[in-house]
Amino acid sequence: MTKDSLIVHTKPLPQSRVAIELEIPASSCKSSLDETINKISKTATIPGFRSGKIPKQILIQRIGLTQLYASALEKIIEKSWNEALKKESIEPLCEPELPEGFESLLKKFDPSKSLKLTLETDVAPKLKLKKTKGLKVSIQKNKFNPKSIDEEIEKSRKQLANIVPVTGRAAKLGDIAVVSFEGIYKHSKEKIEGGSSESMDLELEKNKMIPGFVEGIVGMKIDASKKLNLKFPDDYAHEDSRGKEAIFEITLKDLKIRELPDLDDSFAKQSANKETLKELKKDIETRLKENFKENQKNIKNDALIDALAKELDVEIPKSLIDNEVRNNIEQTAQRFAQQGMDIKSTFTPEVIKSLAESSRPQAEENVIKNLALKALSESENITVAEKEIDSKIEEFKYEIEKSPNKIDIEKFRNAIKSDLLTEKLISWLEENSQVVEKTEKKEKPEKITKERKSTAKSKEVISKAKKKSTKSKEK
Repeated sequence: MTKDSLIVHTKPLPQSRVAIELEIPASSCKSSLDETINKISKTATIPGFRSGKIPKQILIQRIGLTQLYASALEKIIEKSWNEALKKESIEPLCEPELPEGFESLLKKFDPSKSLKLTLETDVAPKLKLKKTKGLKVSIQKNKFNPKSIDEEIEKSRKQLANIVPVTGRAAKLGDIAVVSFEGIYKHSKEKIEGGSSESMDLELEKNKMIPGFVEGIVGMKIDASKKLNLKFPDDYAHEDSRGKEAIFEITLKDLKIRELPDLDDSFAKQSANKETLKELKKDIETRLKENFKENQKNIKNDALIDALAKELDVEIPKSLIDNEVRNNIEQTAQRFAQQGMDIKSTFTPEVIKSLAESSRPQAEENVIKNLALKALSESENITVAEKEIDSKIEEFKYEIEKSPNKIDIEKFRNAIKSDLLTEKLISWLEENSQVVEKTEKKEKPEKITKERKSTAKSKEVISKAKKKSTKSKEK
């Protein structure tokens, strides 16, 4: 190694990070400065001189040595960084960071001398599973509930029902009440966010609102007003309201009922284009059983991946979690856009920051699970052949050809490959793990999907961030 060569030393850091210590020869520093001056000289405009013919000292006087040094230093860092990566066969997960800061490095930069600096970056973590076989997984053994068929039919009846007004009696359970209301917290007298409406159609069913709200409306007559003293549950979705006492002033503006269609063949034809009610019920039963089976499968798969993730011994790079956080925010924005929300006005810097903070724990959990599956793939040599991917893509040939938007085939292939590999890994885990099904003790409530949970949580975070931002502006 000559004195004009780049000297590179690497040093491992915690969290799968590496420090790359560079010693850049003086010849490279001087060469970079000369290149910078020559490049600027070709485009600079100074009265009395033609472009490309400006003397070096005149250019330095006009532009300033500090600015020239800064431009040259940026090029030196970029060139040396790329050379070091190639030399040490390093694949970074993120852009390099300069711990001492650019300004500090610029102050000591002297193109006549060699330059020492350190850059840091994240690298792929070393994956190690403490064990892969013999994992013990316990899941709830649920049974398909036949009542869900009737519940599904009732939903269809409600959708096809005629809404008719009610007069001459008080509100009762099962009615649709048109109410106006305003809520405040009892002790602070502060208005409850989202706790008021000029006119809202409310189905008078138990557990539809917070305890006591629906019950308070039952018995009221049209145009009557009432004040309700209620308390938010300790596990209420909106964190700021949990456990707080509230006062709601309610006015019953109107009352309606649903006239449900008869359960006959005509209803079957209208609701799902089936010839008979018997055929409709059979169709609903088949669909619900398939959904139930798929749901149970997902519960088992999640439990297997959770068990595997606990066996992973790894230091997670911060950049992997940052990327997952960004992906989560982008997916949230896409979901809200599909709901007709104005993304530009909603996703302000304050909202994005709040979403990033709130989604970080879940992002870290997702990264750990993905790394655990990757470790299993490597340790057990579980892969997906190209012909398997081709075969799967062939199934989507018609959709791809008829799609109004051009599909990125390479991205599509990678997505297919990822899905197929995950299926293989889970099948392997199922074969090599002990899955115990616990007997169902009581009926479980409706399973809320991860997407619904994520959307609900995101809406709460956005609401809080906006409220905080508004208060800051008022001050």
